Amino acid sequence: MSLTVCLAPANTMAYPNGGGHTWVYLQWALGLRALGCQVIWLEVLDPGKPLEATKADVAALRRRLDRYGLAESLALCSPNGAPPPQDLAARVLDLEAAAEADLLINLWHVLSAAVVRRFRRSALIDTDPGLLQIWMTRGDVRLAPHDIYFTIGETVGTPAACFPDCGLRWHYTPPPVFLPEWPPAPVEATAPYTTVTHWWGSKFEFRGRTINEEKHVAFAEYKELPTRTSARLELAVCLAEHYENYRRQMEPAGWRLREAWEVSATPEDYRAYVRRSRGEFSCAKPAYVALQTSWMSDRTLCYLASGKPAIVQHTGPSAFLPDADGLFRFRNLDEAVRALKAAESDYSRHCRQARALAEEHFDARRVIGRVLERALERGAESAA
Repeated sequence: MSLTVCLAPANTMAYPNGGGHTWVYLQWALGLRALGCQVIWLEVLDPGKPLEATKADVAALRRRLDRYGLAESLALCSPNGAPPPQDLAARVLDLEAAAEADLLINLWHVLSAAVVRRFRRSALIDTDPGLLQIWMTRGDVRLAPHDIYFTIGETVGTPAACFPDCGLRWHYTPPPVFLPEWPPAPVEATAPYTTVTHWWGSKFEFRGRTINEEKHVAFAEYKELPTRTSARLELAVCLAEHYENYRRQMEPAGWRLREAWEVSATPEDYRAYVRRSRGEFSCAKPAYVALQTSWMSDRTLCYLASGKPAIVQHTGPSAFLPDADGLFRFRNLDEAVRALKAAESDYSRHCRQARALAEEHFDARRVIGRVLERALERGAESAA
């Protein structure tokens, strides 16, 4: 497939210790390249940041991308589309070069209209289903016009949605995982079920409902879970100066806490942490449970692809996701206990089922191939 695709991530330079955050976009970039596409990785600079700090961020990102053959694909621009400072321009592409791409795949909902309109064809990927549509309705986000809109939420834009579609036609796509980078991995019987997560988020009102994105609220309901299972449970959380406080709260109940930046700061660290885990146990943001979009975490896909059972909170009915076969989706504490017991009782089979689920529904080459086909088909129709 001789296409050039510009990929716009959600500002990975602002989160240099987020190995898992970088993987969200590496799945897309590596999948595109496997399909024969030339990839441009477009980052938007923070105009308020000192130049020396920005140069350090760019150098760090180039090092991360270089491991995957993408360092020379990096493009930079300001929020309004202006070229990068001269001190940076020599080693990167600018927006003018990036906009020569056949398609922009935008995974950052705040990318400005000044940038998006420079591309001949643009596709938005909504990775915050339900929340994005609410932010748009409230006026918190002013989404730039795109040619086509994709979402990873199965109910977005359907009669089952409990939130507006904002007058847009939303096309469902599963999130991708690039399987060659996530082969099945053996694991010790004593390894813990883990997850990597943030602890905080916003909370706001929408049409008489409280929308809560705070992960610690979700986990508080399952604080006693370790006392009801023989499985070991470990949380890698970005806690910084709050680490000791939350460790004292969670560890007496049987949880082990890790500082996420110590175990997953780079894409390689993150992958190693997932692959040496026995499986995933994670709650979802309360907002995702309330909005019932069947949201699926990109992190969970990494566990599934690695052949690890995933026990995660139910976020809505799905046309294809199982509730108890490699992937377990629980609604309350009793269901979480039963899911861990079931996963352990036939562990090898659930490992195989986890990998099979990733291969059947989330293989990046298939997922991204369908996105490209639909995005470019629509372009052909518009041109006609």
